[in-house]
Amino acid sequence: MLELAQPFWLLALMPIMAWLAIALRRSSEGLQQAWRLKHPHLLPAAATEPRLPGARLPVWLIALGFALIAVALSQPREVGQWLTPPPEGRDIVLVIDTSQTMSIDDFQRDGKKVERLAVLKDVIGRFIEGRQADRFGIIAFGSQAATLTPPTFDRHYVLAQLQRLQVGMAGDNTALGDALGLALKQLQPRKLRPALILVSDDAPSNSGDMTPAEALAVARQLGVAIHTVQIGSDLFAEGRAAIQETDPQPNLADLARLTDGHHYFVRGTEDAEQVIRDIGALEKTLARPARHREVHEWYWLPLALAIACLTLGRLLAMRRESP
Repeated sequence: MLELAQPFWLLALMPIMAWLAIALRRSSEGLQQAWRLKHPHLLPAAATEPRLPGARLPVWLIALGFALIAVALSQPREVGQWLTPPPEGRDIVLVIDTSQTMSIDDFQRDGKKVERLAVLKDVIGRFIEGRQADRFGIIAFGSQAATLTPPTFDRHYVLAQLQRLQVGMAGDNTALGDALGLALKQLQPRKLRPALILVSDDAPSNSGDMTPAEALAVARQLGVAIHTVQIGSDLFAEGRAAIQETDPQPNLADLARLTDGHHYFVRGTEDAEQVIRDIGALEKTLARPARHREVHEWYWLPLALAIACLTLGRLLAMRRESP
């Protein structure tokens, strides 16, 4: 669709037309006078209609040039489809347990046993690739918590850091409180609330300076949702029950419930893929309305024609003025 962005410039055509009429009249009178000087004995009727070929062409070309300049100033353009801006995402930090229990090969893929961490890398990698509008961060924790990457839009870097995860890289224990505290510290307030995805086998926190209860209080104060994904089961859950009674701390289900998140229990590869799809549906991106359209400017075409007309008109006028 063609349109004029500044149509009021077409009002300049009116004085151009007035100038053209006056210029043509003066040109006609000058030609008549020149004709009489050269042929003083011709009849008056013949003198009033000179037949000098192309005498008015420079005037027409100059007038056309100025008219084309007015058209160029009105900015003719072709307006195309609406340009849909990319969706606005959120900060998502992946808090991943790398303790020794993540090396248990109780998952299967293509009929072969696979470690928990290997399944996790594959599923989360596809989740990151499908969320282009979000900023992702990765924190690995064991006896200590370490930031592999703060929240960033560079998905290629995040995926590379995800592949660096190894069992035992942060120690054999579980510093769950420190990992959550470190993740919460790196989140920045945006239009959409941030989220944490905590992946562990629900082993109780037995290391670090911050307890899971303290991290939970900070998360609730910041309004951060914690989605917890339990990979397999804690093989030593019965032996740790007595410790939990003396020092009760929120487990994965409690962390999710008290922060308006969701808790998932993954028993196999299919469960892991379904969990990631479900979290993707819960933490939707924000679609922004289209406010701009595709525009192709065409002002250069009448401007180029105007330059050509003015140049040619002036050359012809100078040629006729020369003796």
